[in-house]
Amino acid sequence: MTEDLQRKFQNELTNFKSNQKELHKTIQARKLLDSQLNENTVVKEELNLLPPDGKVYKSVGPVLIKTELVEAKQNVNKRIDYINKELKKVDELIASLEKKMDGHTESLQKLQHQLQQAQVKAALHA
Repeated sequence: MTEDLQRKFQNELTNFKSNQKELHKTIQARKLLDSQLNENTVVKEELNLLPPDGKVYKSVGPVLIKTELVEAKQNVNKRIDYINKELKKVDELIASLEKKMDGHTESLQKLQHQLQQAQVKAALHA
């Protein structure tokens, strides 16, 4: 009985740690998306400060290529929309992982309690 509980506890702990790693990676991805969103928001604000005939250059490898202001604004807006969609996906994944982690924590607590009770019973019968 105790060995079975210990095995269940180990499996639950392994799943918990696996979810914990995935949550950590997902949070890192969210931080990256957040910084990209901030960068693009600053670029958008800077482009909005330019006069309609302002010159915009796009970096393509080691070369700067002239780009129309309207096109540059559209590209930045598309990037911001894309990043916002990705952030929404990542936030949903984080919420899901946190819910799983809560479930694993509950299971671990129950199994730990059952293990302690089994150990007490074994000590009394010894």
